[in-house]
Amino acid sequence: MELKNKKILFLGDSITAGHGTSGEEKWFTSLLSKRYGAVCVNYGIGGTRIARQKKPSENPNHDLDFPLRAEHMDGDADIVCVFGGTNDFGHGDAPIGKMSDRSEFTFYGALHILFASLIEKYPSALIFVITPLHRLGEENPRGNGSKEKDAVTLGEYVDIIRHVAEYYSLPVLDLYAMSGLQPAVKAIREKYIPDGLHPNDEGHRVIADRIGGFLSAI
Repeated sequence: MELKNKKILFLGDSITAGHGTSGEEKWFTSLLSKRYGAVCVNYGIGGTRIARQKKPSENPNHDLDFPLRAEHMDGDADIVCVFGGTNDFGHGDAPIGKMSDRSEFTFYGALHILFASLIEKYPSALIFVITPLHRLGEENPRGNGSKEKDAVTLGEYVDIIRHVAEYYSLPVLDLYAMSGLQPAVKAIREKYIPDGLHPNDEGHRVIADRIGGFLSAI
């Protein structure tokens, strides 16, 4: 796909919002815009999750879930990207649920609502999904340790994202499987993800490379 002058909307969390970089010009959305001439609109908000929570968060911004925010994105787009899920693993009270769910209060259900609503809103656009990156502590079923009871590992959240995206026949850029960024490896953490979660300038360059290659091949 030719990306020049294409309008791309990025719905995401703190990684999309550029937390961990030295400035906006180093965000992967900015790099894509400069490299390909695309019009990239960044809807990243730190701490946000895909699923809605029943218990309010200490930071109200964290409760601006993806389905809620999708309603307020620009009405026109050539490409729409959903890049989230790591905060659903990390914190919050929303249960996993099951594939048949259509409730925003479970992870499965919120994905269904989000993907279906985006398809309805942008029937002519390419909608694609990016899986979460690896992070330190990804095997802890209580996420970052703040969950009151066990849920599942980050890898299982990734599997659910893949499963629901496949149901809607949405392309998936699987950064969990092929970003090359695993912060459990010291050299990778120091070069790309110093805090074990948020990519730095070099990490965003890698993400931009992967997204650009993925979209260019479609």
